[in-house]
Amino acid sequence: MQIKNFEIDQRLKELTKHRTVELPIACYETTINKNINGYIPLHWHEELQFVFIVKGEATFQINEESVSVRMGEGLFINSECLHMAEDKNHSGCVYLCLNVSPHFLLPQELYATYVSPYLRATNLPYLLLNSDEVWGATILNAILTIHQLINQKAPYYEMEISISLTSLWKNLIVNGFKLEYDQVEVQKNKRMKEMLNYVHSHFAEKLTLDDIAKAGQLSRSECCRYFKRTLKTTPLSYVNDYRIQNSLILLQQTELNVTEIAYQLGFNSTSYFIDKFRKTTNMTPLAYKKNKLKEKG
Repeated sequence: MQIKNFEIDQRLKELTKHRTVELPIACYETTINKNINGYIPLHWHEELQFVFIVKGEATFQINEESVSVRMGEGLFINSECLHMAEDKNHSGCVYLCLNVSPHFLLPQELYATYVSPYLRATNLPYLLLNSDEVWGATILNAILTIHQLINQKAPYYEMEISISLTSLWKNLIVNGFKLEYDQVEVQKNKRMKEMLNYVHSHFAEKLTLDDIAKAGQLSRSECCRYFKRTLKTTPLSYVNDYRIQNSLILLQQTELNVTEIAYQLGFNSTSYFIDKFRKTTNMTPLAYKKNKLKEKG
């Protein structure tokens, strides 16, 4: 089952509880363009994420890096890394998304040696999983196996999942890369999250570049560099994009009119909101609302 509109708090942390009834693990089949935003918005979570593309192609952004992943390939995304995904070239991309609590990977006695160092490594925000490599193919097959085990729930399936996870994790960590721990990278990630947290907490208010920069304890110019590097946009453009993202939800879920939504989201005029909305979606807010009502009806 796909989550089409997962909740994210002001810090961009996803609030979904990724688990079955018994286990801290979940596996979804996700069609990117079925998300309420038309893409998977920027977020992070404590769970590790493993992706396997079963149709089409996607562009994933993880922290400051962008990577294309095609059908038959996959991706490992580390705990607490900011990430988002977009369908590439209107390919109708579908992928399996396996989220698992780091503490469920191995017994507690092995966690400090074989899990914790990899969560803290600053050179491991993500890892491309290629089926041409034996270790990559093994991980991708494990994702498929776990997806089937969760759906079928055969006797002892919980133990089978645990066995598959151990194999998956071993193949990832014996891949041979040297772990690095760069405190500057840790600080950069922390400051970016603080600025995003500020934007998401105050987006309905009048926001200035000085406000955002102050939240990250940065100068105006350094704040702009952070946003350009991580999100490929300016801080104030991101504010408007985030307001539009929230308007998609309000237009579908409330009886508020366009003017009420514009002012609720922090736009200082209805015409400015409509202009920004049209540039983002190629339609007016009212046309978008009517289209979504027609789809539901």
